[in-house]
Amino acid sequence: MTSGSTRDHERRNREFWDADADDYQAAHGEQLARGARWGVWGIPESDLNVLGATRGLDILELGCGAAQWSIALTRDAARCIGLDQSRAQLRHAQRAQCDAGVAFPIVCASGEAVPFADESFDIVFCDHGVFSFCDPDHAVSEAARLLRTGGLLAFNHSTLLHTLCWDAETETVRRKLRLPYFGVREFDWGDGTVDFHLTYGEWIRCFARNGLAVEDLVELEPAATATTSYVGYVDPGWAARWPAEEIWKARKR
Repeated sequence: MTSGSTRDHERRNREFWDADADDYQAAHGEQLARGARWGVWGIPESDLNVLGATRGLDILELGCGAAQWSIALTRDAARCIGLDQSRAQLRHAQRAQCDAGVAFPIVCASGEAVPFADESFDIVFCDHGVFSFCDPDHAVSEAARLLRTGGLLAFNHSTLLHTLCWDAETETVRRKLRLPYFGVREFDWGDGTVDFHLTYGEWIRCFARNGLAVEDLVELEPAATATTSYVGYVDPGWAARWPAEEIWKARKR
């Protein structure tokens, strides 16, 4: 299923992911296929309990890539739908479904104009998905519209600290701030994706405007023995001292 038009940053991100999907899945597919695990370090959902009990719930993975998360949740009897704007990523999702012996809808659409009715889901979530690559005002508004009363929005993304310490010249995260905190929103990396960040106060106000109450902010800390296929994302020593990823949890009032 395909729906919706895209804005310029979404068009550019779609072009990037369509071109990169095969290489991305070749590099990271084995790690992502390990089940319900968060972030570049693959921290198990069973350790963090972000989503809670999902059996029998209607769940939308908003920016699903190859839908490895939704496959894992479907195996635990959740009713999942995966959405992504990259057709190339969704082709991998189709193959992954076949390999796993499960089936659920996957939709090619904008994360800023989701083609589902109001109050269709109990959980809307993603792991480095829509809330990394879409305008937060539109993405949060859509998530709130799609959630039933009491429903959960949960998403993992890079921390603003990780981004502010990124050194574009060396393409590494340094132990020194490289960019200002105030006034952040859209980061255009030129030959990569267009990413979005808000300050912490702006995130909280964005949730509040859309009828969402913050329930938790989970800052991810890798275990001392953790390994990752995302070797260029951040140095393990850095991530052991400062959070490189965080999971927001907000509940619809």
